[in-house]
Amino acid sequence: MDTLYLVIPCYNEEEVLPETSKQLLNKIMNLIENKKISDKSRIVFVNDGSKDRTWELISALHEKNSIFQGIKLSRNKGHQNALLAGLMTVKDYCDMTISLDADLQDDIDAIDEMVEKYYEGCDVVYGVRNARDADTFFKKFTAEGYYKVMKHMGADIVFNHADYRLMSRKALDGLKSFKEVNMFLRGVVPMIGYKSDKVYYARKERMAGESKYPLKKMLAFAWEGITSLSIRPIRFITAIGAFLFIVSIAMLVYSLVRHLLGYTIVGWTSLIVSIWAIGGLQLLAIGIVGEYIGKVYMEAKERPKYIIEKYLSDEEDSKLLSEKKITENHEKKA
Repeated sequence: MDTLYLVIPCYNEEEVLPETSKQLLNKIMNLIENKKISDKSRIVFVNDGSKDRTWELISALHEKNSIFQGIKLSRNKGHQNALLAGLMTVKDYCDMTISLDADLQDDIDAIDEMVEKYYEGCDVVYGVRNARDADTFFKKFTAEGYYKVMKHMGADIVFNHADYRLMSRKALDGLKSFKEVNMFLRGVVPMIGYKSDKVYYARKERMAGESKYPLKKMLAFAWEGITSLSIRPIRFITAIGAFLFIVSIAMLVYSLVRHLLGYTIVGWTSLIVSIWAIGGLQLLAIGIVGEYIGKVYMEAKERPKYIIEKYLSDEEDSKLLSEKKITENHEKKA
């Protein structure tokens, strides 16, 4: 039996953690009892600089039951970096990981099928929503539009898949080889390759608290994904520039013909519209190019994507205990 680690990024999740930990514990114990996974399997919460009692609750869970582990980041680094921190920290202790959100809107019963597909030889198993019936029209329209735009812009992402996925240790080793600072996991994971499959599930309502991805953050997240994975926006600007150049030549020919025929060209409206249109396009182009230059700047700095302040685990506890015994033995000898 292989070892499974559940990795759950947390940011201000004190309202949902008690129920989340209870449900996840029941699920992982059920898998252990049915001999689907090893009894060395663990549940790992990653505290992403929470401002509430999230870390206190994680610490209390670990003290009560060592099956719960905790990773505390030095400051808030965002959902993607928190998830990456968890995956990279546990990858040497497990055979497979499943990442999911703390609110448990993603149906945890899908974990059973994910594990089965892992034993069938899949290194990556994507959790995919089977419908958006519970969403409002606006939410459904914007969410599905987000995936379509991402696909059109060159980001190879799985439709209706967020970050609910299983990854084998082999896939995690592949993920580790991606060195970019601007990490967009939903687009990077499919680049790894290896055998993959999908598991479909119905998404639930959030148990408590508020969504950590309001519209403003979702738009920023979408833009981050596009600019991190594709240069198609720059090519789009090039295409618009070429089109406008052709239009300008046509307008030049038209103006010369009108002049030679002796017509008086009023031109005020077309001139004003042209100035505003070209000016706006230039600012848009500068902004997009600047976004990519900014990303190159950040990549060149090679700043760490995250810094782990503390790791609560039985592995670390054993290490500290061993170091304590060595120190005591040295003191006795002295």
